[in-house]
Amino acid sequence: MQDTHATLAEILDALDGERSVEAALHRIDAFRRRIVESGVFSIQRNVTTADDPPDEIRLRRCYSSEGRHYPVNGTKRKTLTPWTECLFVHGRVFVGEGADALARHFDDYAQMRPWKLQSVVNVPLMTGNVCHATFNVFGTRPRWQPHEIVAIRVLALAAARWVPAAPDLSYRFTAASRADSMEA
Repeated sequence: MQDTHATLAEILDALDGERSVEAALHRIDAFRRRIVESGVFSIQRNVTTADDPPDEIRLRRCYSSEGRHYPVNGTKRKTLTPWTECLFVHGRVFVGEGADALARHFDDYAQMRPWKLQSVVNVPLMTGNVCHATFNVFGTRPRWQPHEIVAIRVLALAAARWVPAAPDLSYRFTAASRADSMEA
C-alpha cells in the first residue's frame, strides 16, 4: 500500500512536466503497469452525436496499451445497459470482478477471453455531469484489491486533463434527461 501511495505521488509530479497527450498517457500507462502488472488499459472518448440513435452510445478509443489488438481510433457502439447507465447516466465508477461479470457486461468479451481478462475498473471522465470518456483497466486476476481500485481512480483523474472533452452531450446522458425521455 505504501508503494502505491509513493507511485501515485510520483506520477502526479511527473505529469507536471509532460507537454504532449501521447507522452502523458504513455507515462500513465507505465505507472498503471506498476499497479496492475498484466492486463489491458484503454481510454475511450464518448463521440456520440445528436444523429446517433437515442439508445446508443458511440465510443472511440484514444489510447490503448495493446494498440495492435485494440487500435487507437477503433470505435464501438454500446446500447443502454446497467454498465452504460452506471458510467454515462450516473457518472459512477464500474468495478467488474470475475469472468462471468465481464461476459455479462461486455458484448465483445469473446475478444477479451484470449487475454485471460477477468476483472475491470471503468472510471468515467466527467465534464460537469457528463461522462465524456472512460478510463478502462482490465486485469487478469478475478478480484481487485481496494488500494488498486483507489490507485486506478487517481490515475484516471490524472489522465482526465489529457483527454479532450466531447461536444455538449448533457441533453442526452444525464439522469434528469434520461428520466424525462422515459416519461415522454
